[in-house]
Amino acid sequence: MKDWECVSFLQRIMPTLRLQWHGFRKVRKQVCKRIERRIKALGLSDFDAYGEYLDYAQNEWDLLDGMCRITISRFYRDRGIYGHLKETVLPELAEKACEKEAKSLRIWSAGCASGEEPYTLSILWQMELAAKFPVLKVVIIATDSHLAMLARAGKACYRYSSLKELPKPLLERAFYVENGSYCLKKEYQKTVTFSHQDIRDEMPEETFDLILCRNLIFSYFDDALQRTLLKQIEARLKPGGYLLIGTHESLPEGAAGFEPLSRWPGLYRSIDKTYKRK
Repeated sequence: MKDWECVSFLQRIMPTLRLQWHGFRKVRKQVCKRIERRIKALGLSDFDAYGEYLDYAQNEWDLLDGMCRITISRFYRDRGIYGHLKETVLPELAEKACEKEAKSLRIWSAGCASGEEPYTLSILWQMELAAKFPVLKVVIIATDSHLAMLARAGKACYRYSSLKELPKPLLERAFYVENGSYCLKKEYQKTVTFSHQDIRDEMPEETFDLILCRNLIFSYFDDALQRTLLKQIEARLKPGGYLLIGTHESLPEGAAGFEPLSRWPGLYRSIDKTYKRK
């Protein structure tokens, strides 16, 4: 099967899945390989035949939707952003929480994959910041729609390739080696709670100081769905809190309620007229 056949097929079905082609251009080969394997498993001849199969096998759309999910996740991915979170964003949020006599700092990692992002935040907090804010505990809610990924997150054991960007001192302190895998120590797992949620249908009900939604909504979903989900995210972000999306992503044009931080692509502050930064 040729690449152009898969591209044509994807461009036809994406409106039904409320996805946009722009986000899939560079990762289409991975998606196409999955779909080709499915076509062969069904005994079909090509993408056109699979398209006809979708016309009467409605449950197949759920499988197709799953095949279109792209997961690229590593610990400390985008080193500069994590450095800024550690040096500026998390301390600022912690100070605000202490001023309000809050007992916890609440973080939501949306589309958490196999746990690299929320676990990185847990490591940073406990190693770098917890001692400075002893009255605060960090609560990290991590959600994803992929059950297999969440199962991997629960085991918290990874290949070195997932950890190569994590600074060596953090790697050596937070992990132990078992059967060739790097496994996260329990004390860094306890702050993270995983939940099976498809962000298109369900989100946590509570509010958060920091929400991370990187390389998901604003890469793959169509504009109308982006705007709908952004409103729901905004309702879950505390005034003055932060939203972090992918470094190559941007919020929909005209989106209100957020102040972009120009030095850090993908980082936005929820507008809070009652709070003035120091």
